[in-house]
Amino acid sequence: MDIRKTLLWAIFTISAILLFDAWQMHNGQNSFFSKPKVEAQQPAAKDAPATTSAPKADLPKAVATTSATPNAPTLFAPNKTGEIITLKNDVISLEIDTLGGVISKAQLTKHFEEDKSGVLIFERSSARQYFARSGLVSASGVELPNHTQLFSVSKNSAGNSVTLVAEKNGVRLEKVLTLENGSYVVDAKHTIKNLSNPSADVTLYAELVRDNSKLEESMFYATFTGPALYTDAEKFQKIEFTDIEKNKAKIPGSQQKDSPTWVAMVQHYFASAWIPSNNFQKDLYVGKLDGNQYRIGVKSKLEILGVGQEKTETLKLFVGPQEEHVLEKIAPGLELVKDYGWFTILAKPIFWLLEKIHALVNNWGWSIILLTMLIKLVFFPLSAASYKSMARMKLVQPKVLELKERHKGEPQKLNQAMMEMYRKEKINPLGGCFPVLIQIPVFIALYWVLLSSVEMRGAPWLGWIQDLSKPDTLFGVWFGAPIGLLPILMAVSMFIQTKLNPTPPDPIQAKLMMFMPIAFSVMFFFFPSGLVLYWVVNNILSIAQQWQINKIYGGAKKPA
Repeated sequence: MDIRKTLLWAIFTISAILLFDAWQMHNGQNSFFSKPKVEAQQPAAKDAPATTSAPKADLPKAVATTSATPNAPTLFAPNKTGEIITLKNDVISLEIDTLGGVISKAQLTKHFEEDKSGVLIFERSSARQYFARSGLVSASGVELPNHTQLFSVSKNSAGNSVTLVAEKNGVRLEKVLTLENGSYVVDAKHTIKNLSNPSADVTLYAELVRDNSKLEESMFYATFTGPALYTDAEKFQKIEFTDIEKNKAKIPGSQQKDSPTWVAMVQHYFASAWIPSNNFQKDLYVGKLDGNQYRIGVKSKLEILGVGQEKTETLKLFVGPQEEHVLEKIAPGLELVKDYGWFTILAKPIFWLLEKIHALVNNWGWSIILLTMLIKLVFFPLSAASYKSMARMKLVQPKVLELKERHKGEPQKLNQAMMEMYRKEKINPLGGCFPVLIQIPVFIALYWVLLSSVEMRGAPWLGWIQDLSKPDTLFGVWFGAPIGLLPILMAVSMFIQTKLNPTPPDPIQAKLMMFMPIAFSVMFFFFPSGLVLYWVVNNILSIAQQWQINKIYGGAKKPA
C-alpha cells in the first residue's frame, strides 16, 4: 500500500468536504457537520396531520394597514407607529413601539460595526426586519390585547423599567419591561386581568419575527441563521427557513410545567430568545408570514379567568452576543445557540482552555498561538510517529521506484514486492496516516471554535491585524483584492511541508501536491485571520518537528 496516495487523498478529501460544506451552507442547505434536526411530531388527533404553527385565526399577524387594499396586513408600517420609548443600560439600547408594545430595535453598545456604530440585532426598516412582540389570544376568537393595539405607557423613576397597558373586550394586559444594568436580558412581566369579560379564555404568546437575510457571511464559510428551540426532552433543535416555508418543520408538542423551554432566533455571533417561566403549560410554534417574514414563538395557556381575577407570567427576553459563560446562567441549554454541531464535545473544552489562556495574556491572537502550541504538544507523540514513518518512506523512495519499474504492468506482483520490502525495512505503510486521522476531529473542532466565537469579533492581535474575525487584507490596498500576509505565509508553509514529504512517484500526484498550497492560499484569503493564524502556527510547528525528524533519519543508513 502506498502511504503517499493515502495521505494525499485524505488531505484532498477533507479539503473538498470543507469547501463543499461551506458552499452548501452558503446556498441555504444544512451543514455536513451540524447535528441532524430532531423532527418530533406534535400530538394530534387520530389521523390528523401534524402542524408546525398555530392556526392562522389563533394568532394576529397584522401590525397596521397602509395598503390601499382593505384589510391588507403588513408587518412593517413606517408611516404608522406609536410613540417610541427607549430603555437602555451600559450594554444594550432598546426601542419599544407603543403600537403593539413591540420591541422594534435593539442595539448593542459594546459590539461595533465597521463604522463604529453599535451592532443592530432588532431593526424595523424597509431593508431589514427583526423584532420581538407578545400579546393575548383567545380560543373563542374574541380579540384581546395583542401586538396590533396601541398601548399607554409610563416609565419608573429609575428609568430602567417601562409599563405598557392595553384593554380589549373586558381584558387588560399590563407589560412591565425591566432592564438591569450590565444585562442582555429583559424581564417581561405580563399581568392579565379580567375586568368585565364573562369568561376569559386567555393564552399569552411571545414570538420573534425576522426576515431570512444573513449577515457576516462568506462563500467560503457559513454559519446557521434562523429559528431554534430547546425543550427538556428534545434538547436543542435548529429549524431552517426553507423547512418552515415548505411546511416541513416539525416541532415538539406541549411542554408541561417545570419543563425548561425556550425559542430563539440565531445568527452568526448573536441571538435572541424568549424564555418563559415554568409556571404554565407551553406550546411552541413556527410559521411564515407576509413579506418574507418568519416567526417562532411560545404560547402559555392560562386558566380561565373570572371577572376580577388576574394571572401573571414573567418571561425573559435575551438579546445579545453568544458568550457561553453568560448564556449558561440565563437558561438551561441556552449556550447551545453557539452551535458547534457534531464537534461540541471537543469544541467546548477547547474554548474553555482558550478562555483560560486569554485570561492570562489578555489578547486573543496570542491566545490562539499558545493554544495551538499546547494542542501540538499534546499530539507531539502522534505527529512524531507520522513524521518518522514519512521520513523512513522517503529513505526507501529509490527502492520503490525500482520496484515499480521492475514490475511495470504487474500490480499484484508490485504490491507483494512492496509489502515484502516494508516488512524487511520494518516500515508500517499506514504509520503516517493513522496519527493524522486521529487529530482531524480536534482540528475541525478548533476550526468551529474560532469561527463561531463572538470574542474574536473586533479583537486585535498586533500590527495590521485589528479584527481576528475579518480576513487579513494587508496588501489589499495595493492589489485591489483581499490579499493578506497570513494566507501567503500559509501557502509558503504548505509548500515547505510538501518538500519535506516524500515526492509522489506519480507525476500527476506530484503536480497536485505542488498546486495545493496555491489553492489553499486563495481560499484562506477570505477566511477570518484568526483561523489563518492558527493554521500558520500549526504548520510552522509541524515543519520544525518534521525537519528535525528528517534530519535524524536523513543520516541513517539507506536501505540496500
